[in-house]
Amino acid sequence: MTHSFVFRTVELDGEHLRIAIRPGTSPMPPLLVFNGIGANLELVFPFVQALAPDMEVIAFDVPGVGGSSTPLLPYRFSGLARRVARMLDYLGYGRVNVIGVSWGGALAQQFARDYPERCKKLILAATATGLFMLPGKPGVLWKMATPRRYIQPQYGARIAPDIYGGAFRHDANLALSFSSKIRSGGRRGYYLQLLAGFGWTSIHWLHRIRQPTLVLAGDDDPLVPLINMRLLTKLIPNAELHVLDDGHLFLVTQPTAVAPLINRFLAEETYRASIHAPLSEPQDEPA
Repeated sequence: MTHSFVFRTVELDGEHLRIAIRPGTSPMPPLLVFNGIGANLELVFPFVQALAPDMEVIAFDVPGVGGSSTPLLPYRFSGLARRVARMLDYLGYGRVNVIGVSWGGALAQQFARDYPERCKKLILAATATGLFMLPGKPGVLWKMATPRRYIQPQYGARIAPDIYGGAFRHDANLALSFSSKIRSGGRRGYYLQLLAGFGWTSIHWLHRIRQPTLVLAGDDDPLVPLINMRLLTKLIPNAELHVLDDGHLFLVTQPTAVAPLINRFLAEETYRASIHAPLSEPQDEPA
């Protein structure tokens, strides 16, 4: 499955980011993927492979995850968005389309706000506004507060139905397969990701996001209840919502169902209202 990806490692400020690029020939901007908390880039490969074959895709391991180095100091979403912009500069990309999944959806919102000229379209999957979101059940959040499910795959497979919902409730092999692809970056990297989102919210500036936005949600999401995606759709001026019959990880469980939605959304062209020429020539102003 990885034969079509080109792997690179770039150094920024003494730290290394591991990147996978699927080259494409489409004239549209490449799709940049912001992954979920603790999730290494290999977990999105089946989804990427389901996308239009000519679409260029960029995925990377967040600092402290997978093959990227772990920072010495904590970071915030604003600082990480800045680093991503520098990563794109290094790789020679200008404008991109962006998809953010769960934790990565918060980073995607931050990137779209801070670098609007570099983000053409925005896709938010199973994510929320941060601090003022309606949270999942306390027991589910408690299990998410530790990277144990990534460090101990058997434990991760056992709790997957509770934290991910949807197809994971009915297919034990799905949880085992998902856990086998995880490449843990360790506890420190996970806790740095948690800390990055502590106190963060986008609720007071979502109205400034002008990019066409596709919001994707599962109707059985124990982590991010559906009402959060409805709120995102209401607050972002140019947003549309699509609800899937699944849980939190529908990009993993239904890549062939989600990919056509994204292909169609990214292929659509949006046109600004045109300003028509006046019926008569305007008179010159007096000198």
